[in-house]
Amino acid sequence: MNKVLIINGPNLNLLGRREPGIYGSQSMETCLAELRKLSEIEYFQSNHEGAIIDKLHEVGFDSSYAGIVLNAGAYTHTSVAIADAISAIELPVVEVHISNVHARESFRHESKISSVCRGVIAGFGLDSYRLGVEALIHS
Repeated sequence: MNKVLIINGPNLNLLGRREPGIYGSQSMETCLAELRKLSEIEYFQSNHEGAIIDKLHEVGFDSSYAGIVLNAGAYTHTSVAIADAISAIELPVVEVHISNVHARESFRHESKISSVCRGVIAGFGLDSYRLGVEALIHS
C-alpha cells in the first residue's frame, strides 16, 4: 500500500468549527481516521505558504508515496509559488476543495494550481479527500 500525503492550507486547522454551513461540522481528525482505513496517510497543515512549499519539496520526490492530496485553501487562488512547487516535483498532486468553489464568490473560481495538478475534486465536503486519495492509490 502506498502512502498519501494530505496537505491542508490556511484556516483548515479550524475544520469542524469554521463556518460549518460551508465546511461542515466534522473535524479533520475524524476524516483522517476514515482515510487511514484506505491507505497509509501522512497529514500536514500550515497557514504559511512557504511551509507548504517546503513540504511539497520534502516529499515530492519520494517514490514511497502514491501522491499528494492538496487543499491549498485561499492559496489556491493566489499562489504562483505553490503552482511552481507542484510543477517542480515528481509526485502527482490532486487538488481538493471541501466546498464547490464555483458556486461561491467569483474570486474563488480561478485556481493558480489546477493546471499543474493531476485532477481537481470539489464540492463533496470532507469526502473530497477520500476521492482524492482513491484517485491516487488506484491510478
